[in-house]
Amino acid sequence: MKKVEDYVRSIPDFPEKGVIFRDITTVIQDPEGFQLAINEMKDLLKDLDFDMIAGAESRGFIFGAPLAYAMGKGFVLIRKKGKLPCETVSVKYDLEYGSAEIEIHKDSIKPGQKVVIVDDLIATGGTIEAAIKLIESLGGEVVKAIFLMELAGLKGRERLKGYDVDAVITYDGK
Repeated sequence: MKKVEDYVRSIPDFPEKGVIFRDITTVIQDPEGFQLAINEMKDLLKDLDFDMIAGAESRGFIFGAPLAYAMGKGFVLIRKKGKLPCETVSVKYDLEYGSAEIEIHKDSIKPGQKVVIVDDLIATGGTIEAAIKLIESLGGEVVKAIFLMELAGLKGRERLKGYDVDAVITYDGK
């Protein structure tokens, strides 16, 4: 029986020499691989009490929306600045080479709601740290953050210390 990591394509020396790029397109384009990925992520949440799933643009949508559907939960979009049509709250954060800003609708999370954040990858943890700030600013409680993959060498889990973080696949390097 195949595992999710069997569907991940590894591309050496991309985007630069010495880096192994972990490509999820081969997971989601294969019906069995995609189902397996969603089922494995669902297993990470099987005994957790929560109300909503939030996904970070854009690959968090790919995994978060079907996961929310499969678990009978609502799904909240965390988007790049300027993409949401109603009143929002936003937060700026640093990237490896610059900065970014993400936002969420003000009415998407109710005070006291328990939220799971879903994304495809945890690397440095900056995007998810910003997403946590957004959810908490609306009175939500982040009860877990889950990922398809973790690049442990980039220490994103350390940046999210104090939060329950889990991944289906963990790669030791960067």
